[in-house]
Amino acid sequence: MFSARSFIVKTLGLLLASFTAVAAAATYPDKPVRLIVPFPPGGSNDIVGRLIGAQLTERLGQQVVIDNRGGAGGMIGTEIAANSQPDGYTLLIISVAYAYNPSIFKSKLKFDPAKSFTPVALLGTGPNALTVNPRLPVNSVKDLIALAKTKPGALNYASAGIGSFQHLGAEMFKLMTGINIVHVPFKGGGPAMADVIAGNTQITIGSLIQMMPHIRTGRLKALGVGGAKRNPSLPDVPTIAESGVPGYEANNWWGIVAPAGTPAAIVKRLHAETAAILALPDVQKKFESQGADAVSMTSAEFGKFIRAETAKWAKVVKEADIKAE
Repeated sequence: MFSARSFIVKTLGLLLASFTAVAAAATYPDKPVRLIVPFPPGGSNDIVGRLIGAQLTERLGQQVVIDNRGGAGGMIGTEIAANSQPDGYTLLIISVAYAYNPSIFKSKLKFDPAKSFTPVALLGTGPNALTVNPRLPVNSVKDLIALAKTKPGALNYASAGIGSFQHLGAEMFKLMTGINIVHVPFKGGGPAMADVIAGNTQITIGSLIQMMPHIRTGRLKALGVGGAKRNPSLPDVPTIAESGVPGYEANNWWGIVAPAGTPAAIVKRLHAETAAILALPDVQKKFESQGADAVSMTSAEFGKFIRAETAKWAKVVKEADIKAE
């Protein structure tokens, strides 16, 4: 008797929860949506987040508020998102950093990258770019390698912090060229880029999408791009691979995830709206003008993509012996 009663109570509870989730999805959204960017303003995550956030605001009929929560290689903002209510009103922009942070910050993670989030949509991909302060007397990747080998330890490179895309891309470059350049970490790609522009550090290897405006104005000099082929936005800039570092390839990517447990109907709605945004010619042109590509895939495909990227970058972290401070 007791078992039967417990079964009925549990079943009714599950039905009530199901009906509540369906009702919530039917009226979603009825208030502003927070889109957490786990890095400071000015970086590639922020650029992509604001581009997509503005479009989602129009399509959802509610304001999508960008909430920059930088620090600890993106872990602070990611942890905040992981601990948020799974109701569709808190979303998170992730990038390639999400794939390699588990290998770098193993003991410091306060969330499970494989279980704490539900993939919503991949947004785009783009290569990194090797850039220098224009006053540095080099005009090619080979020039930079030669200068670094002549003066080991004399040149500095800026990154968004330990375990950032800039850090890993530069360490991979060091491993493949045998040069000794000193890492100077910052709390975000924007501050790192600003320091190179100011001439305090000489080199930064980060997402082309965040560097493109400064390359165009001449505040940064692009020596090479990390894609498999030349970028249409910089057709005269060779790839790093064709510039004497064969096999070098590093691409960033950006996507949206929601806290685990977010109703499937809301995830489906968000994916559909995002896919429609990525199909807009104007949005595609904005990505392309910054040296990136808008890329759409299903939520399940995005989940598989994240797992593959996590395995790929774990090898780089191990070979470069990158560890959290």
